[in-house]
Amino acid sequence: MKARQIMKTRRVSTTAVAISAALLLVTAGPLGAQTRRAAPPEGQAAGVSPVELQQLFDAYVMIQAQESLKLSESQYPQFLPRLKALQEVRRRHQMERTRIVQDLRRLVQGEGDAANRERVTERLTALKELETKSTAEVAQAVERLDEVLEPVQRAKLRILDEQMERRKLELLMRARQGARARAVPDR
Repeated sequence: MKARQIMKTRRVSTTAVAISAALLLVTAGPLGAQTRRAAPPEGQAAGVSPVELQQLFDAYVMIQAQESLKLSESQYPQFLPRLKALQEVRRRHQMERTRIVQDLRRLVQGEGDAANRERVTERLTALKELETKSTAEVAQAVERLDEVLEPVQRAKLRILDEQMERRKLELLMRARQGARARAVPDR
């Protein structure tokens, strides 16, 4: 009995976080546009850091997964940490990839001397190794997640994953458009 009560409490608090995240993500652009304040750094909503936005979106994904997959009480406590692990693996590799690509951008903008070419080759090798490692780690995290799901739930998770990626891109585009609109001074 106590376990069910804990599960309900977790679901309610997670639902509250996800609803808050969704509201924040949806309203951040319009509210900022109405106030016409100085624009925050690109990719950042007013008063919310990129890390906080990512955490809110992750919570939103978890709620959407819970609802879409119709997880049983026995599946939920196993599913949640495995989904978080998958999200973390993806995020960690994306951050590392971004860092390497930024290094490459900086290197190719400089002079084409031999030392620079050697460094470019080194960073390209690092990128290739990261991509190989990333693919393996993501596949392993997905496999661990699949262990707690039925085949239909696995299919729904793949569909949801694709939908959430599209949703994230839409939100980023909307945030950038809002930032551009806020940057245009009133006439």
